Amino acid sequence: IGAFLFSMNWRLACFILIPIPLVVLGARWFWKKVRGLWHRAWRRRSKMYDIVNDSVSGIRVVRAFGQQKSEVGRFSYTNDDARNYDTVAEKVWATYYPLLQFAVQLGTIIVWYAGGLQILTGGMTFGTLMAFHFYLAMFYGPLRHLSPMVNWASRAMTAAERIFEVIDSEPEQLDDSRLVSKSKLQGEVKFHNMTFGYDSHKPVLRDINLHVKPGEMIGLVGHSGAGKSTLINLICRFYIPDSGSITIDGVDITEIRLEDLRQQIGVVLQEPYLFNGTIAENIAYAKPGAGMEAVITAAKAANAHEFIVKFPDGYDTEVGERGGRLSGGERQRISIARAILHNPRILILDEATSSVDVQTERKIQQAIDRLVQNRTTFAIAHRLSTLRNADRLFVIDKGRGVECGSHEELMKKKGIYYNLVETQRQASEIRSEAQVIE
Repeated sequence: IGAFLFSMNWRLACFILIPIPLVVLGARWFWKKVRGLWHRAWRRRSKMYDIVNDSVSGIRVVRAFGQQKSEVGRFSYTNDDARNYDTVAEKVWATYYPLLQFAVQLGTIIVWYAGGLQILTGGMTFGTLMAFHFYLAMFYGPLRHLSPMVNWASRAMTAAERIFEVIDSEPEQLDDSRLVSKSKLQGEVKFHNMTFGYDSHKPVLRDINLHVKPGEMIGLVGHSGAGKSTLINLICRFYIPDSGSITIDGVDITEIRLEDLRQQIGVVLQEPYLFNGTIAENIAYAKPGAGMEAVITAAKAANAHEFIVKFPDGYDTEVGERGGRLSGGERQRISIARAILHNPRILILDEATSSVDVQTERKIQQAIDRLVQNRTTFAIAHRLSTLRNADRLFVIDKGRGVECGSHEELMKKKGIYYNLVETQRQASEIRSEAQVIE
């Protein structure tokens, strides 16, 4: 269209180019200005959604502490913050859009003025000017649509960037042919001068040295925040050591195919996660395709079969979101059944018996005793009495391995482990005396 306008009247066509640099420079300014505002508004809105999710998920706690007004205040503040950024972005848009339209109209006004002068001097006819104006509207059409497109694109890019951050993130590891295939582990684990920190300048674990034989049970002991959970996360290879090494059966953990490693590690967590499905589906999750007979056998070994068959639908009972229809002890035993069915060579128990009553703890402990047989086991427990069956106890203090040995050996040393045991014993005696007084 531009070439056709130049062929009609090149002098007049030169005037139509005047708005183009104004529109391009304006679009560039608008893009830089509004994109940052949409980013900040998106972050505030994301935080607002987090607050809503927390408030709804923890509604019982909110009500119990009478914090309804406080939660409404948190939501209102974050909502107002997000709205303010939206308002500023809209104000920028409201300023930019009319200016862009004015720049385009300015070109049209100049063409009419210059064309009128040419008509008066006999340089062109009125009909030619009307035809020129008709094609001029077609030429300026894309420029008029540029502003809404920039606004739409700035919004879309803000959302797309976060999506592509997830899509473009590198997988944990591709199945590299150079990696060692370990379809059957023996379970020998060795830490050699291993150091790790979530921030490389602040190590959480320092110079850890520990040799665990196949089938040995190791109790990890230490104050809260000492680094026990970090250690088991490294065994699962959720993270890679900053220095030193972790080897399994003599092979560096980073050189073992991730699929082979994860298939032979079983985890029982303090807060077991159950999927929204049936009890049978949750147990069989560890071993897709497992028959009902295998599921029932695992449930019996985990002391779960007895309470499962009491439900009207038995193993077809829906557990609800996160297993909300079951008690904490029931969820834990289903989690243990899942681990038993998985039949791992390396087992990780992270506070598996905490937050349950004594009777339930006894049943869970019986299930765990069956589960740990002939498996390399790393166990973390709040109540140290539950770790007395461990072959050795590894004490971590301030990120360092400071003591290692059996319960009897460490008690004789009267070190950190001895102090922890005595502290728990005294606390238990105080609770017992309080119950007697009541």
